Amino acid sequence: MSTHRRRLPAPLKWGLLLSLVAGTALAQRPVPTGPAAALPSLAPLVESVGAAVVNVDVRAKSKAPQLPPGLQGMPFGDLFGMPSPGPQQQPEQLRTGQGSGFIVDAAGLILTNHHVVADAVTIRVRLPDGRSFNAKVLGSDPLTDLALLQIEGKVSNLPVVKLGDSDAMKVGDWVLAIGNPFGLASSVSLGIISGSGRDIRAGPYDDFIQTDAAINPGNSGGPLFNLKGEVIGINTAIVGGGAGIGFAVPSKMARTLLPQLRQGQVVRGWLGVAIQDLTPELAAALKVPVEEGAVVSGVNEDTPAAKAGLKEEDVVVAVDGTTISSASGLSRRIAVARPNQKVRLTLYRQGKKRDLTVTLGTRPDLEGVGSSRSEGKEGDQKHLELGLTLQDMDPRVARTQRMSPQGALITNVQPNSPAELAGLQRGMSVVEADRKKVSSAADLKRILGAAKGGTSVLIKVEVPGGGTLLRALTMP
Repeated sequence: MSTHRRRLPAPLKWGLLLSLVAGTALAQRPVPTGPAAALPSLAPLVESVGAAVVNVDVRAKSKAPQLPPGLQGMPFGDLFGMPSPGPQQQPEQLRTGQGSGFIVDAAGLILTNHHVVADAVTIRVRLPDGRSFNAKVLGSDPLTDLALLQIEGKVSNLPVVKLGDSDAMKVGDWVLAIGNPFGLASSVSLGIISGSGRDIRAGPYDDFIQTDAAINPGNSGGPLFNLKGEVIGINTAIVGGGAGIGFAVPSKMARTLLPQLRQGQVVRGWLGVAIQDLTPELAAALKVPVEEGAVVSGVNEDTPAAKAGLKEEDVVVAVDGTTISSASGLSRRIAVARPNQKVRLTLYRQGKKRDLTVTLGTRPDLEGVGSSRSEGKEGDQKHLELGLTLQDMDPRVARTQRMSPQGALITNVQPNSPAELAGLQRGMSVVEADRKKVSSAADLKRILGAAKGGTSVLIKVEVPGGGTLLRALTMP
């Protein structure tokens, strides 16, 4: 195991930070920042919150770690302490891993990352006081990489930590991370907030807090505390090969989604538009007096946006009075609203400012979260043996992607599976199998279920953006 050391500014190297992280007495040296002068030791803070930080031990289906959509292939590393399955592993085998979490309700509710518990068969949580419990996933959201666990059985005297206000934190504020890096339970590290609102392209709603507090594999799902002992972030990712660059989901996002995670499913508002960032050049061309906002580049037919009269080249600058500075900002704001909720969009059209009221729809299940949940209980189905997760094609997705409104949409392909070897990819839609028309996921499952082992089934797929391809799928 390699050891990474942070390079500290010379005035701090043997002063405040090193002393606090190592747990030694504070060196009697001048401290360059005022707030830290009142903190000779963080031990009382650690003692007050550390009991609520748990280790999460998982046995899961043998797939690659389920990082947030978009994170795989990026230069950002997983924090979940588990190896990826080798090419010889079979889908029915189990892998083990360790992560972190924290108790948010004395009834036994624990927040962690979605990718820590994705495809879990068993979950065991261990408290610092030596107690351990089985747990189940109550609700999970891959788009924000959050999951809520429920301890099973009778519980009592559980320590709890509070979700704080991540919006109140500023770059340069001190933060404390506690977790289970490399299996070292209840490890503590100190740092500052290095940035906010980071988009690392892990998903459509990225709004990460960046920190230089030391976080490592096994810290996933663990809390990032402010100096009041409030959780202001959930540690999620690190830059691969980098030192001191970690990312945490803001507590505001977790607090917003918590009621839905308790109910077991997250649903989001939906406009039905394509958007992009407003740049100074586009602002000049569109003759609008602002340089930040979201430009509508397309409006899908029969969507909430179309019904409300939203048009291409509209520049959205606020939602219900809250300023929108980018396309991702608009996406996040609409996503936290509920379906059927009315929102007021402030926009510029042909240089003139106006308001538009939109009744939001329900965001399509583009990632197949619902179908994954239902299929998880049916491990003997042939399409799962092939490494495929399927759902019916959503007509709204079909219009957006220029694809047929009927078919079996591939929402996930397991690495090293027959499906991946055949060249099938997430986002493709199967419209024919074995020269038979496929109108739904059930059609494809029936056809594959009837195919004999060792045979090759001809598959016709449509790809996003239009066009068809042929694939040969070898049956196990």
